[in-house]
Amino acid sequence: MSTRRLRITTPGMIAAAAAIGATTLNALNAIAPVDFLSLSLQPNRAFAQDVDEQINIRVYQRASPAVVSIDTNDGAGSGSIISSDGLVLTNAHVVDNTRTVEVTLTDGRKFLADVVGFGANGLDLAIVKIRGANNLPTITLARSPVQVGQRAFAIGNPFGRFQGTFTTGIVSRIDRERGLIQTDAAINPGNSGGPLLNSQGELMGVNTAIFTDSRTGGNIGIGFAIALERVQPFLAAVRSGSAPQTTQRQGPDPGRTAPKPLVLNGSVITGSLGRGSSVLPVDNSFFDLYTFEGRAGQRIQLDMASQEIDSYLILIDPNGNEVAQNDDSGGGPNARIVATLPADGTYLLMANSSEAGQAGAYRLRAQATAVGSSNAVNQERVILRQQGILGPGSFVLPSDGSLFRVHAFEGRAGQSVTLNLASPDFKTYLALLDPSGQSIGENDQVSQNDNTSSLTVTLPQTGIYRVIVNAYDRRGRGRYLLTIR
Repeated sequence: MSTRRLRITTPGMIAAAAAIGATTLNALNAIAPVDFLSLSLQPNRAFAQDVDEQINIRVYQRASPAVVSIDTNDGAGSGSIISSDGLVLTNAHVVDNTRTVEVTLTDGRKFLADVVGFGANGLDLAIVKIRGANNLPTITLARSPVQVGQRAFAIGNPFGRFQGTFTTGIVSRIDRERGLIQTDAAINPGNSGGPLLNSQGELMGVNTAIFTDSRTGGNIGIGFAIALERVQPFLAAVRSGSAPQTTQRQGPDPGRTAPKPLVLNGSVITGSLGRGSSVLPVDNSFFDLYTFEGRAGQRIQLDMASQEIDSYLILIDPNGNEVAQNDDSGGGPNARIVATLPADGTYLLMANSSEAGQAGAYRLRAQATAVGSSNAVNQERVILRQQGILGPGSFVLPSDGSLFRVHAFEGRAGQSVTLNLASPDFKTYLALLDPSGQSIGENDQVSQNDNTSSLTVTLPQTGIYRVIVNAYDRRGRGRYLLTIR
């Protein structure tokens, strides 16, 4: 029950929460001190738009001087200056056929640079050292963990012709097992090696691959970056002199992956992973990409079986969001996905091996039942599971002095979600704002004797939703767990 309905939804609070996600709070403070009382006099959308624009401008101004274009005999890519004496972080596939490259800064200066290190075990990273450089601008490595729903920014040299191009989006998915960040920020050939940035203009990943069609080679909203937890050990190896001096990548450039058609309820497909397959740059594993047409509400079962490799499946919806991934649910080394499709459109299925370099034959089968049929299992999926602390660094609600934080997730129109906020330390308060910043639900406890807050709602539109994690009163401090299903 809720005894404080609409307590936090003054215009200023709605606008502030709508404009900031879980990882943009510090950026908002860095732009200007926030007076929530004065914000209540401003229109919601005007305030949100102004904050978004200021964050965009600030990120670009902070990071772009340290983003470079890298030109080789075979093409062009991008990179990030990470030390004032000229160390540039990029992809191995940008520089793997040369020892010397030309680096162009945003101010037009050109330098020769030497390739000095590659990622081990096929990790798609490399370092080049600019000759005779000092006092160069640098990009800071991110200090906070990346989260799904947070804003993402890319700067690079798409198609080798448009240096300094700035694009924005969100973090669509995080594959922590493989160290990949998926984003819908536009990444194109030539962006490879450039930074994926957070709202503070800090590097949280290295743009490395896109899924694209074979006709245009352009972005279709699904890009990948190597996460910082994979980058930092590589940088340590470079600085210690232990990084490999030659590339250990195998297979073709991951930037272009032409999908193959997959027919639901069609014949079993036989395939083979190995030389000639695409390579997932983070772990050097082979994969094939398939597409099929699906309908919202359609229940599917996807099976990948092999006696030679440990199968791995990843399913991505038409908007570039992960529907499911699986390793061993098909029994033994076989993978199986059972899911209900969230939207009409073209789905991408990655038939992958779970370990680097595994090669061998596999069988792929896709079964579907009609929309509304009860013959398949509709599995509940966790959208977000976030631990946090209300305490120093949290925002303060002016009306009663209680602390709050903001988390974000991407939802679709008609999707039913349940939010649970639990804490062993304080009485919780939970609110959900739609993409326009309007409150669509609040709760302070599921029962008289339970401090857990819970909401079940049907989302009215597709977009980014903000969750307000709040203490019921000014005394509330401590740990919390937010789960969205």
